[in-house]
Amino acid sequence: MSATVDANILVYASNEAEPVHRQAIELVQQLGTGPDLLYLFWPALLGYVRIVTHPAILPKPLSPREAASNAGALISRPHVRIPGEAEGFWELYRLTSRDQARGNDVPDAHLVTLMRQHGVRRIYSRDSGLRRYADIEVVDPFTPPPRSGRRGRAPS
Repeated sequence: MSATVDANILVYASNEAEPVHRQAIELVQQLGTGPDLLYLFWPALLGYVRIVTHPAILPKPLSPREAASNAGALISRPHVRIPGEAEGFWELYRLTSRDQARGNDVPDAHLVTLMRQHGVRRIYSRDSGLRRYADIEVVDPFTPPPRSGRRGRAPS
């Protein structure tokens, strides 16, 4: 099943101070290796570059060249696709956002619209705000799945 990643996953893979750094690197490498396609959308990639080069956000920001090199290495993998906005994007964006997106909701609606346009249902992210979009699956790769509270009944 094809998937995408949010900028936060890419940031964790670059930020050695992040407790889930190693897990994030492994996830990105695994997704980029295939066999399923990894869709990278420009809002996530450019969000990654914006965050990892910002000295007020990371304790050790990357240089713009390092950030671009990291993005380029991921983009060049054979199982990675980087589609952009297609015909009808604006109408779908308005439906996705319900004409209510503002502030930090705008990039989320942009990303989800791209997912919808390209048939991608799964996104790896820690952004709980993405869960408001009912037709996508948001997977936090660093949180174990909830355990079922059901217990089997003993046979009578």
